[in-house]
Amino acid sequence: MTLSSTLPSTGPDTEMLRRKILGCWRGKAVGGTLGQTFEGLSGPLDAEFYVPVPTEMVPNDDLDLQVVYACVLARMEAPAVDRHVLAEAWRRHVDFPWNEYGVAMRNQAEGIVPPYTGSFDNWFTCGEGAAIRSELWACLAPGDPDLAAAYAYEDACFDHAGDGIVAAQFLARLQSAAFVESDPDTLIDIALAGIPADSGIASVVEDTRRWVAAADDWREVQALIMEKYGRQDFTDVRPNTGFVILGWLMGADFSERIRITNNSGQDCDSSTASIGALLGILDPASIGAEWLAPIGDELVLNEEIRDLDSPPTIAEFTDLVVDLGARLPRTAPVVEPTPFDPDAHRIPVGIGHFNTTTGRWDVRDQSELPPIGSALPEVETEPSTVPGTVVSMAREDFHDRLMMLTFRVNGRGRSAVRLMFNCTEDYRIWLDGAFLHGAQGSSLFFPAPHMAPVGQFIDFEMPEGEHTLSIAVKRPPAHRAHADWVIGLVELPSALWIEHAFHPAPAVH
Repeated sequence: MTLSSTLPSTGPDTEMLRRKILGCWRGKAVGGTLGQTFEGLSGPLDAEFYVPVPTEMVPNDDLDLQVVYACVLARMEAPAVDRHVLAEAWRRHVDFPWNEYGVAMRNQAEGIVPPYTGSFDNWFTCGEGAAIRSELWACLAPGDPDLAAAYAYEDACFDHAGDGIVAAQFLARLQSAAFVESDPDTLIDIALAGIPADSGIASVVEDTRRWVAAADDWREVQALIMEKYGRQDFTDVRPNTGFVILGWLMGADFSERIRITNNSGQDCDSSTASIGALLGILDPASIGAEWLAPIGDELVLNEEIRDLDSPPTIAEFTDLVVDLGARLPRTAPVVEPTPFDPDAHRIPVGIGHFNTTTGRWDVRDQSELPPIGSALPEVETEPSTVPGTVVSMAREDFHDRLMMLTFRVNGRGRSAVRLMFNCTEDYRIWLDGAFLHGAQGSSLFFPAPHMAPVGQFIDFEMPEGEHTLSIAVKRPPAHRAHADWVIGLVELPSALWIEHAFHPAPAVH
């Protein structure tokens, strides 16, 4: 399907374009403000309005990052949407530690460039973080979904891979086409035409459209989406993209549609912001005054956005985006690929094997590990490496009931730190031979240091220099083929990952 055969050859006039872009940002702010109270909750919910009712727009990374991009591009003499330009914007202006953001910025600090900042050693490749940044690319390429999707790729590859990128491209195509087309089925077909048919995003969109056609109640479809696409990670793009489509197709007007998406739960500040933005593009007048009055027109950003001269109001931000769109070339970005060797970023580790008998401790609990507070067992380890901070160790690679891992760890000058070891199996940790922390394995796997599962991290003061971190891990039970863990060292209070924490920093020449 080519765009020339499905869309008008000309886009909206300048005044209509401005109204639609303003509607986009207003709808985005409404949806994000509504959803923030309920973020991470399992649906169905029953919220009817803001809780609590705000007195201004609640800051949301969904919009903040697009403001950063637009301001950076607008300052360029010849603006170009390029993954390296956008990555530099993260380095200069963003201190968000959350999920894929934090991992990508750590990768960048370790010398990795996009798209590998997103694909390498990143458990959150399919998070919502790029899907929620799609609107800027639609606004800069109105009526040109191919170009909007190309822009979205340059952005999303910084911190995502796979469906995390595809979701951003799908929404950018959908929102771009919405500037010149209004029929939902036509718009969905156009958006789907430019993404892989075998992707999780294509699957959930097609399923949701089909389920909506047969359903009497949105809750039926919400349950079907969660049954097939639900994950432990509430930020996963697959169910959340389904909830955007669900609210749009099942609701009768702006209010009902954003309520359905919000009340579907999961990452509902993001999904509700996405549906709000789409509806604002389609019909700016559909956003009722009752939604707009509490948030006003002031553009409010999070404090983690730094050193940025941004417009003070949503209206002035709209003017900036309109002007930027007129200055951008109407051609897809062409970026030369950069070689990348993942083996160069493997983490050195010593690996040894032992059990209760060879460990020689008199008291043990059901974990079979040394008791909390015990001295470090004497275990011989052999030099090896692991792929990165995200590891899946096969059960057969445990040559005894317990495995000892030894890492070299360095806080790089940060003293107040948090060590996260989000692991499916029971473990014990020692620092320089002194007991540090121990926990049972977690059935909840959400390796975000700022909100890791309870008991799967410890905060402490780390002395300067390099130290030995020893971690004993119990072999997984017979019914589990792998022991999975993510290890992370972050500075406090920011929770930003510490670069080169587990392997030597490159020499400075």
